[in-house]
Amino acid sequence: MQPTPTPQSLPRVLGLWMTTAIVVGTVIGSGVFKKGRIVSENVPEFGLAMVVWVLGGVLALLGALALSEVAVLMPRAGGNYVFLREAYGRLAGFLYGWVEFWIIRAASIAALATMFTESFHDALKQALYPGEKVELIAFWPRQLLTAFVIVGLAAVNARGTRLGGGLQFFITILKVGSLLFIIALPFAVYAFVSEPTYPPKLEHLSPTWPPDFLGINWGKFGTALIGVLWAYHGWMAIAPVAEEVKNPQRNIPLGLLGGVMLLIGLYCGANIAYDLVLPRDAIIAKDERGELSTTPLATQFFLALIGPIGAVVASAIIMTSVFGALNGNLLVGPRLLYAMGKDGLAPRRLSDIHPRYETPVLATIVLTVWSVLLVLGVGALTQYTVPVIPLGFTELDLNLQKGKSPFDVMTDFAVFGSVTFETLAVASIFVFRRRIPITPENRPYRCWGYPLVPLLYIAGMGAVIFTFFATPESRSEAFIGVGFIGLGAVVYGVLFRRRTK
Repeated sequence: MQPTPTPQSLPRVLGLWMTTAIVVGTVIGSGVFKKGRIVSENVPEFGLAMVVWVLGGVLALLGALALSEVAVLMPRAGGNYVFLREAYGRLAGFLYGWVEFWIIRAASIAALATMFTESFHDALKQALYPGEKVELIAFWPRQLLTAFVIVGLAAVNARGTRLGGGLQFFITILKVGSLLFIIALPFAVYAFVSEPTYPPKLEHLSPTWPPDFLGINWGKFGTALIGVLWAYHGWMAIAPVAEEVKNPQRNIPLGLLGGVMLLIGLYCGANIAYDLVLPRDAIIAKDERGELSTTPLATQFFLALIGPIGAVVASAIIMTSVFGALNGNLLVGPRLLYAMGKDGLAPRRLSDIHPRYETPVLATIVLTVWSVLLVLGVGALTQYTVPVIPLGFTELDLNLQKGKSPFDVMTDFAVFGSVTFETLAVASIFVFRRRIPITPENRPYRCWGYPLVPLLYIAGMGAVIFTFFATPESRSEAFIGVGFIGLGAVVYGVLFRRRTK
């Protein structure tokens, strides 16, 4: 019997529906259920808060319009890594891969898996002991359960891209249906329940707009926008698996643009529903430590409309949503290590394709192991007090204090790196327009509104990056991010500078 030959490239098995599902399903995770509190706390006016949600989506849409051209030009595994390497050189590609693997992707996986486990725990508590503050599963067993969830989904995606993509499509249908249910429920209650306990009220949407536009606190506006960007984080998810998309010249632009526009509608609709039902004081409620409540808005929303069973419903919806985002990250994440392994900027074995499953199994295992270690490590750090590190001109509080949610710790550090490198990836369109002649063959899709569209995206994200440094709440994440990028440059200089492909 002849051994099965090892494939040299990843097969194209993802059609338009799966492509769109990867975009939508990877993005819709926990942000739409949690980040609304941060928006309302920093932007008290309903209309301005909706501007924040729309602006986050518009920025993603502008980026998608530009990045689609780059992805169609280079439909290869690795996504932004490939674009940055080809546009700015191997160092830029390596630095993206360095931050993406160690922080952005792994932190996203760890945070989403943590959120899944916490939602499961909440659903179990509400089903068995409604309204009571009990801990059914202790902290460390929950962390181990989180690790098992990551390992299980990684195994599914290692068994085949079609299998992982099919699971993603199914979960995405459930997630979109759940958000549509949230959007419709206040109107259904208003129309069919004669005397609801908590009727939707238009007065909850007041104040609609600040009386003095010039008096807007733009620092708080920026903080709210950073929270929203986490909710939209992942819209570039199709780029890393571009090598596996059927008819990429057609399906990548359609999947990206259609997915982002659907996200804007769902996010705005869900937040309108929250605000119709919940007064602002309930949305920005504080806990006993004086911090924003960690109870997801969706939980309060369903509790108000359908009573105690609403907590179980909300937890089930959040679990499904986070599960899909987690699966999407474990599907696309290993393609970075695969691409870097092919280029010699990571161990060559990471570029191996399994002869039967036709997936980068070893790369999947490596990403899974690091994500699990991050879950356990951050869990340990949040249980103990970490001292403040003085840096002369500022004090860098790592925010890993006892009691802070591991979810919040991990998302804080993921957003800065992703915003920085995603902006550079979109900006690569200018480099490729100059270097590579435009022909119908290599650019069946060209960015609408070029060069204004990518310039607007770069300007908007540049303002967000500035906000990281200007806002005390996010300054520590920015400085740590810059330091980690600098460490990556040192590693590249020592290990890879003299190597050629």
